[in-house]
Amino acid sequence: MHDQFPFLSSEMTVLPEWIDYNGHLNMAYYNVLFDRGADEVFAEMGFGPDYAATRKMTTYSADFRLRYLREVHEGDKVRVGFQLLDSTDKSFHFCQWLIHSDGWLSATGEGVGLHVDMSGPRVAPFPEDVAAKVAAMLDQHRSFAIPDFVGLPMGVRRNKA
Repeated sequence: MHDQFPFLSSEMTVLPEWIDYNGHLNMAYYNVLFDRGADEVFAEMGFGPDYAATRKMTTYSADFRLRYLREVHEGDKVRVGFQLLDSTDKSFHFCQWLIHSDGWLSATGEGVGLHVDMSGPRVAPFPEDVAAKVAAMLDQHRSFAIPDFVGLPMGVRRNKA
């Protein structure tokens, strides 16, 4: 499974308090799982857990789209795949997969993150060392094809009569 994704998070377990009245993972907790998976890769990009405290900079989500494909349930084990798609000196575009331990795909996500100077707060360029790590990751991740779900339009389907 590792060679299918440029980055794959550690395994996470769906907790009982995340289950909704339909008996499956509540929609809000898909975002929690995607966020936790991103935290792992963000550390490799140079803005890990101590970045805000030590450098007074962080990242904000500017946009995120989530597609629900298959339910997960209490106790299920999942991992998050991540691919960096593009970046500027202040932002980055990425996609993610939520993969069940049995190998099937539960959800996909696509987002844009902003690099933020917390003194404003305001969007600001990456420091040189972080920019180098982002660029190196982007070079590595560009060897993977852009997934077919990236950039899909959103709307309702109508039956053609």
